[in-house]
Amino acid sequence: MKVMILAAGRGERLRPLTDSLPKPLVSVAGKPLIEYHLEKLALIGVTEVVINQAWLGHKLPEMLGDGSRWGLQISYSEETTALETAGGIKQALPWLGDEPFLVINGDIFIDHLPNVTLAYQRIYQGEAQAYLWLVDNPEHHPQGDFAIDAQGKLTLSDEQRLTFAGLGIYHPQLFSQLPEGKQALGPLLKQSIGQQQIQGEHFDAYWCDVGTLERLDKLQRRLVDIETLLPL
Repeated sequence: MKVMILAAGRGERLRPLTDSLPKPLVSVAGKPLIEYHLEKLALIGVTEVVINQAWLGHKLPEMLGDGSRWGLQISYSEETTALETAGGIKQALPWLGDEPFLVINGDIFIDHLPNVTLAYQRIYQGEAQAYLWLVDNPEHHPQGDFAIDAQGKLTLSDEQRLTFAGLGIYHPQLFSQLPEGKQALGPLLKQSIGQQQIQGEHFDAYWCDVGTLERLDKLQRRLVDIETLLPL
């Protein structure tokens, strides 16, 4: 399975750090945020990764290279201006191919990846167009995004909403009719959820949207604390 990491955002709320770096290259506990993703992807056997780039995008290949140090092959989808999530995925489809692919936000941190095998099979077999992981609503997003019904399908119900984790598997057909250019993902997801075409599950591992300096600092302190507890 191929993977796309979304890395083209400006990261306004992480300024001044993002005045000189793309957001996914911001350091957390001595390592660029995006490297944690690359390490975890390599561990589950992923070999091909696509990274989109816009703001200071040249720094991504300068820092990450071709991915060989993780046993990966990294391709870069260059955006002249940031195309937002759906637009960025649409542009990257030639690299992603005709089979379902995993997309991860470059500005989140998770302790480990979910089990993606079953989700991939469901999309591959045509049971849904996408499979999304949802997390408990963080303080900065208490209203949540979507709910999950008893059959594992996502709904737009206001009851028991959870927050989209920025982690999902998509069939390329979901984006086939999308116009080229800047396109948000939210409206496309809501349309497909209304057609009962998206499944999902609750992801209860540690998750952090590293979108502000305060949340970056909390994550930094957590990782340093964990590191000090590890045996030598």
